[in-house]
Amino acid sequence: MDVVRAILDFNAGRDPQRLRLKFAKMRASPFAFLRGTAHLFYARVPRRGVLKNAPPAWCCGDMHLENFGSYKGDNRLAYFDLNDFDEAALAPAAWDPLRLLTSWWLAAAELGLDDAQARSLARATLDAYADALAAGKAYWLERETAAGPVRQLLDQVGARRRGDFLARRCAAPTQPGRYRRLLIDGRRTLEAGAAEQRRVAEFMRGFAATQTEPRFFEVLDVARRIAGTGSLGLQRYVILVRGKGGADGQYLLDLKQVLPSVLAPAGGCRQPRLGGEAQRLVAVQRRMQAVSMALLQAVEFDGLPCVLRELQPSEDRLDLAGLAQHRPALAGSLATMGRLMAWAQLRSAGRQGSACADELIAFGRRGAAPGKWRDRLMALSQATAGQLREDWTVYRQACDDGAVDTGERRHA
Repeated sequence: MDVVRAILDFNAGRDPQRLRLKFAKMRASPFAFLRGTAHLFYARVPRRGVLKNAPPAWCCGDMHLENFGSYKGDNRLAYFDLNDFDEAALAPAAWDPLRLLTSWWLAAAELGLDDAQARSLARATLDAYADALAAGKAYWLERETAAGPVRQLLDQVGARRRGDFLARRCAAPTQPGRYRRLLIDGRRTLEAGAAEQRRVAEFMRGFAATQTEPRFFEVLDVARRIAGTGSLGLQRYVILVRGKGGADGQYLLDLKQVLPSVLAPAGGCRQPRLGGEAQRLVAVQRRMQAVSMALLQAVEFDGLPCVLRELQPSEDRLDLAGLAQHRPALAGSLATMGRLMAWAQLRSAGRQGSACADELIAFGRRGAAPGKWRDRLMALSQATAGQLREDWTVYRQACDDGAVDTGERRHA
């Protein structure tokens, strides 16, 4: 496979400014490279063994260590759960744990862990997933049911206030009672042209007309959003809306383009009809999460499938680098991720082609014996991580040679 050509072809047509940011992020480390190249991951791994024979389940598709985080649900409680479903699809259940373990092998070296430590934690994570499947009960994590670092995170985000969040993302009002404006900082936001702002505002007027409180969605400002890795370069905007009125009553919304899932063709399962790509993402997210994010909507903008949702002060992730200094906390957090992955598959069991809970329970139990699928998935994940490191080395050299534009040469 021509790794560099595959990357350039997959990303063709994206916004050049944000695409350079994506390419620069991917050069930083093998883990960042994994995050930006889900299409390569699924092209590299052969669909056989447990990746073919595991019961079909709804899968996140872009499972990795940073795809878990806190957010406020539409019931206004803060949760810790899976939080990115761009690649969600129906596929053999083993694909998600394979990708999570692969991300762990890549991250472990960055966290300063030796091979024995990395292996022990990888196996504990996989066992937590399989044992949670075998138990057959889908739980959830919010402040009252969480413990350890997850509980600490939910305590922290629960204390955050919208006014402080807006102050970090927006310029202060010039006069009392006036509205804020978005900060254009080159890290989270880039300026949107006048034509882009008009199109977004026009779209939002149409959307607001379908809502019970249309004034809430009155657009005050628009910027191009910088977030994530894999989706960088696609159409994406942060929108400042009137909300509840006043400087601290404003809300931030995220409008994000959605592409077809790269897992769907690799997984080999017939995909049910869920509408367009945005409807697919929203439908699977609502099935797999305990409670979905506030204001989550499938929409169409500029003829493109998009998802509209709220940006919140309660969104955050665990600090894995900090947890690596305290091994029991890191082990507990990884086990939590494994369980959340299983609970999401159990929660969505029996829906439009996914296996029923009994089949997932049996699958979890089958993997416990030596030589069964848990052992095979461990070996496969380590081999896949090794292949991704090789691909990253090729990619990094291409960046250094100028074959991939990361934007660094133009500023040299």
